Parts: sequence; structure tokens; C-alpha cells
Amino acid sequence: MTYCVAIKVEQGLVLTSDSRTNAGVDHIASFRKLQVFEVPGERVIFVQSSGNLATTQSVITLLQTAIRNSERHILNVPTMFDVAEIVGKTARQVIKRDEGQAQGVDFSCSLIVSGQVKGEAPRLFHIYPQGNFIEAGEDTPYFQIGESKYGKPMLDRVVNFQTPLDRALLCSLVSMDSTLRSNLSVGMPLDVIVYKSDSLQCGGIVRLQEDNEMFRQVRNAWSEGIRQVFENMPSYTAEICAAQPESRSSGDK
Repeated sequence: MTYCVAIKVEQGLVLTSDSRTNAGVDHIASFRKLQVFEVPGERVIFVQSSGNLATTQSVITLLQTAIRNSERHILNVPTMFDVAEIVGKTARQVIKRDEGQAQGVDFSCSLIVSGQVKGEAPRLFHIYPQGNFIEAGEDTPYFQIGESKYGKPMLDRVVNFQTPLDRALLCSLVSMDSTLRSNLSVGMPLDVIVYKSDSLQCGGIVRLQEDNEMFRQVRNAWSEGIRQVFENMPSYTAEICAAQPESRSSGDK
């Protein structure tokens, strides 16, 4: 399984992806699920992927091949919308091609495409297996793909478009920690990018290993903070015990 989260705030983008692939307990490995395409000073594009590994690798390879051999590709189209359209079309073609070769195999994938083309603000898209996509806005400033349910509550409570970039990063790491603790199919190391609006270049992907001290501090601080808040909450046992139970209908046993 996979967990990827991408957050778009006023100051830029925060992207976090795990690297575990799982085809059964005997086939667990690590693969990078966050890719960067850029023309420094003109555009930078990020692609996060989840789903069938063969499909996602084919999509990335075809995008790279198109840059070398095609007239129209993600590094020369005028907008990020056009970039998302190309990525979606490529994913749809790969899935359709492979589905015809084997029955009962899930070849689907989901992708998050984000980045900035000079002259535009940073943009963020969620691309579905069918190739269609939606764009994040100020009301919904983040997307998740893969095993999303464990890390979603933190994002819903904290993130909005005005969230500072450093707080968005912290929130993405806490969201990832919640997922790591609850689902063994999501695993370290993590790949992280913090992109500042209008920089139009990527400083590189930061890889956080299992023994990373910064991430360990984040995990411990969050766990301890939750425990302290829980311990300081008032008890409602007396109120519950004193409350009159609702009458049971004749059909209840």
C-alpha cells in the first residue's frame, strides 16, 4: 500500500510520500513514489503515485520518453492544467493497455500532480485512474492518495490555505506518523519536498530514514501531546451513569 499527501498553501507546496510496496508478506520493498521534473527558473513539476507499481513506473517512463521525443510534453506546455491533462491521458493509456493482457489484476493507479509554471501560481491536481482530474482550491487545500483514512483527521482539523508553510510540513509529518502507526503496509523511508511559491526550482527530495532524529522528535512530541490533552480532559463518567437510558422497543432483545 501507499500513502502520499500533498498540501497547497499560500506560501507554497508540501509533499510527503512513503516508499513501501507490498505484494504480500514475502514481497515488501521500497520504491520512490515522488518524482520531480523541472526547467529551473521556468517550471517545476512533482508527481506522486499510488497503486499498481508496474503501472506507475510505466507512466513515469512514458513521461520521461515524451520529453525527449515528443513535440508536446510536460516541460513545454503552457499551464499546469495542460501538464495534468498529459499525465492523466498517459495513465489512462497505460491502464487500458495492461488491462487487456490479464484478467483479475488491478492495474489502476492514482496520481497527485503539483508544481508551478512561470506566470501562474502553484497548482495541485488529483488524477484518477480514468485519467480525469480535479484541482485543489482554497477550500480544499490538500489531496491524499493511497491509505488516506488514518492521516485525514489531522489535515481536516489543522490545514487551510493560510497555514504557514512550516506548519503545513509539520502537519504532513504528523499525518504520515498516524498512518505509519495504524497500517503496516505503509512504511519508511519517507520522501519530502517543501516548495516555496515562485522559486521555480526544486532543492531536491529529502529522504527521512527510520532513524531520522527530527522525525523521531515529531512523533514523540505528538504522541505525548495527545496523551497530555487526554489526561487533562474532564471525566464524564458520572453524567453518563446518571443519565436515564432510552426505553427499548418491544422488538429489541
